[in-house]
Amino acid sequence: MHNGHCNIALEARLRNCSNVVTLGVRPNFSDYSATEQKMIRDADKIYYPSTFYADMFAAIGKSIFPSLHTYHFVQDKIKQSALFAILDIPVPRTRTFYGKAPLEKILLHFEFPMVGKIPRGSALGRGVFLLKHTDDLQQYLALSRPAYIQQYLPIDRDMRILVIGGKIICAYWRIAHPDEFRTNLGQNGRISFDPVSPEARQLALYTAQACGWNDVGLDICEHDGELFVLEANMKYGRQGLVEAGIDYSKMMEEMIEKRQI
Repeated sequence: MHNGHCNIALEARLRNCSNVVTLGVRPNFSDYSATEQKMIRDADKIYYPSTFYADMFAAIGKSIFPSLHTYHFVQDKIKQSALFAILDIPVPRTRTFYGKAPLEKILLHFEFPMVGKIPRGSALGRGVFLLKHTDDLQQYLALSRPAYIQQYLPIDRDMRILVIGGKIICAYWRIAHPDEFRTNLGQNGRISFDPVSPEARQLALYTAQACGWNDVGLDICEHDGELFVLEANMKYGRQGLVEAGIDYSKMMEEMIEKRQI
C-alpha cells in the first residue's frame, strides 16, 4: 500500500509479491470489474502494464514500471541497434538489409563467418544463426526478412548484467557449450559467477540509463580488449538470479516498498 492505494500490476511478473495485486492483462478494459477499473484508475503507478496498455497509461500521464521506452524496444533488435548507433554505444558491426535480393548487398558489407538473427520476437537464442558460407546465408534469408546481420566475434562467453531501477541487481557470465557458439542457457550455456569487470558494469548502467530502460538484462561481451553490447533483453530469464541466491519476488517487494521502482 502507498498513499492509501494498492500496488497494482497487470502482467504476472509480480504475482508472488505480497504487496502487489496482480489483475492480469485483459484485451478489453471493460473485462475488468468495476472494482478493478477503479483500482487501476486510482493507482499511483501501474507495474508491468503490458505492451498493450503501456502506451495508454503513458498517454494519460499515469506512471508505469517498466518505462514506456523499455516496452518500445522489447524483442526488437533493429530498433535497439539504431538506438545504440545514435548513442555511439559500442556494438559488433551490425546492419539491416531490406528488399528482395539482399544476398549480394550483404556480401559487400560482411565476410563469412557472420551472424544472422531473426530481428523481432525471437528469444533464448533460437533466432540466432552462425552463417559460415553462402548456403547458410541463403537458408537464413529464407527465414528472415528483413535480414539482420552482425559481425561474428569468436567468443565463448558473454556477460548478462541485469539492471532494475538504475541499479545492477545481478551480473554473471554465460559460457557456451563446447559444441555451440551461442551462450544462451536455453542453448545449453552455463552460468559462472567469476567477477564481471567494473568497466562492463559501468557500460551496462550507462546503456540502460541512456536508452531509458529501467528493467533490462544487457548482454555484453569482451573481444580483443574491447567491450561490446550485444543486445538488450526485457523478457529475461531468472535462472541467473536463482543461482545467485536472489529471491526475485522478495527483492521486487523491497524495491517497491522503498519506491526504488
